[in-house]
Amino acid sequence: MQREYLWETADEINQQLANRVRKIRKRRSISQEKLSKMSGVSFGSVKRFEATGNISLLSLTKLAIALDCTDEIKNMFRQVPYKNIEEVIRENSF
Repeated sequence: MQREYLWETADEINQQLANRVRKIRKRRSISQEKLSKMSGVSFGSVKRFEATGNISLLSLTKLAIALDCTDEIKNMFRQVPYKNIEEVIRENSF
């Protein structure tokens, strides 16, 4: 089985996600401090996330809820394409 190469690191992908969340926050005129209060995620965690891309999944989910973006979280990994026929067969045998 041939493996596709990922040209971005996990840190780069996380930072891109943080940048998208920051854009949504700014578009809605919400400060980091206000988002912290709305979400229950500490101000330090919000600030660190936007700067580094590092955050717990629970905190990311809380931010998504506060920004009314829950569908984005709920739909992660929902429509992952099959890599090969063996995956189809395995899934149908569950």
